[in-house]
Amino acid sequence: MNASPKIRVDRHGRHAVITLANPPMNVVSAPLTRELYAALRDLERDNEVRALVLTGAGDRAFCAGSDITEIKDLLTPGAVLEKKLIFQNKVFELLRCFPKPTIAALNGYTYGGGLEIAACCDMIVAEDHVRLCLPEIKLGLFPSSGGTFRIARKIGEARAKRMILLGEPIDARTALDWGLVTEVVERGTALTSAEALAASLAKQPESAMRAAKLLINACFDTSEAALVGQSLTASDQIFCSSDANEGVTAFLEKRTPTFR
Repeated sequence: MNASPKIRVDRHGRHAVITLANPPMNVVSAPLTRELYAALRDLERDNEVRALVLTGAGDRAFCAGSDITEIKDLLTPGAVLEKKLIFQNKVFELLRCFPKPTIAALNGYTYGGGLEIAACCDMIVAEDHVRLCLPEIKLGLFPSSGGTFRIARKIGEARAKRMILLGEPIDARTALDWGLVTEVVERGTALTSAEALAASLAKQPESAMRAAKLLINACFDTSEAALVGQSLTASDQIFCSSDANEGVTAFLEKRTPTFR
């Protein structure tokens, strides 16, 4: 019997909705990443789809980060790059460079890899109860799929360091004040609001939007490819550290880690 799909794609006229469906918290797993890549490639070629919305299944989480049970097997030299991060960074960069407008509809916890996915989108609509966090530091790790530089570009160096080095969550209103999210809406309405925005974007001139998005994405000095390369090199070193082993082990054993 085949495993349940981790990604659901629904087309609604001129926009599509990708739903992360890996219950209960829609975590980023290897199967989800592969399915997300396939869905993005398919929608990229679909000329009928003019805008894209990403959301999470259920009402608990948009995406609560990586599947920690997978990480335990990635703490040796080269393993995390080969088995997770190289392809995951490729998929996230595909989302960031997607030629059509993209909107993340945050309906619950948006942690770690979930926030890294949302940060690749052009706009983020968050429900007022949503909490956003990059908690990797508590596992002895750091955000390894663009969270360092993409979040810093959105909210500035000081606030990005606060989020990443402390690993503490912020609420949706703070995220709005900081420029991390585009809009805050009432609980249960993120997807509706995001789809309405997508419908409006789908009416805009496609070639002009594509050119504008390309130029905005290129307005920073350091290339995304260079930053991804630097992040992958650091990730391989960090994932092999004793702190990473202790952080992941403590998480799985449901205890507080003791870092040296």
